[in-house]
This record gives sequence, structure tokens and C-alpha cells, in this order.
Amino acid sequence: MTTASDLSPKFRHVRLELAREKGHPMGDHDEGYDLLVPLDVEGHLDAAEWKKHQAQCRVRRFEPHAEDKIGRLRRKPGGQWYFDYEEGERDDEIGFRLGEERFRQGEYISISRQGQMHTFQVKLVERL
Repeated sequence: MTTASDLSPKFRHVRLELAREKGHPMGDHDEGYDLLVPLDVEGHLDAAEWKKHQAQCRVRRFEPHAEDKIGRLRRKPGGQWYFDYEEGERDDEIGFRLGEERFRQGEYISISRQGQMHTFQVKLVERL
């Protein structure tokens, strides 16, 4: 089992919550993601640290009335980041320009789920 002391000091717990969208005019704090990822000083995903610690880069997707999904942060050749839960690509969730986004409280991150883009707000970024 990995503990916080086993990780690079660049690792952060990041919480994303569903932002306002059709059907959720106030957003939804019960739907989103908890990420365990390495960030650089600007709040961007740190690709070099990710490469060294891929197995520790975790994703938990949560939503009402569904079991949490646990997966990993992965990167395709060419640099596209995605969340991977099971073998194969069918369940992959692609981050829109995730490598360019800043994971800072109040910022917005877009993720494609089953072909539909959803926007999430960064609600928390904390050291481990």
C-alpha cells in the first residue's frame, strides 16, 4: 500500500466537482473526481513525475446513485491525458487539453465521458 511519505512531494489531492450545465444549473458537489496526481509549481500535470510514478496516479469518479469507479491517470502517445478504469478504451474518459490546464482552486477542467463533454470546477488542491 502506498502512503503519502512514499510519493514525490509534487503529489496533490485534487477534487473536481461538476460545474453548472444543462440539468445541473447549480452544478453538483456529489458528482466529480478525486485525483492523486503530481503537479508542477504552476499547477499543471507534471509529466516527468507521472512517468516515474504512474501506478500511484489514481482517479476516483463519484456520482449519486452509482458505485465509485477507481482508475488511473494515463497518457497516450502524443501527450493526451485520460482516466482509465478497465482494460480497453471503452470506458476511458479523455481530458480536454488536460496537459495545458492549471489545477488551481476555482479553475475549470473539461472531461469527455461516453462522448459527452462535462465541465468540472477544481474545488480543492492539497498537499499530502
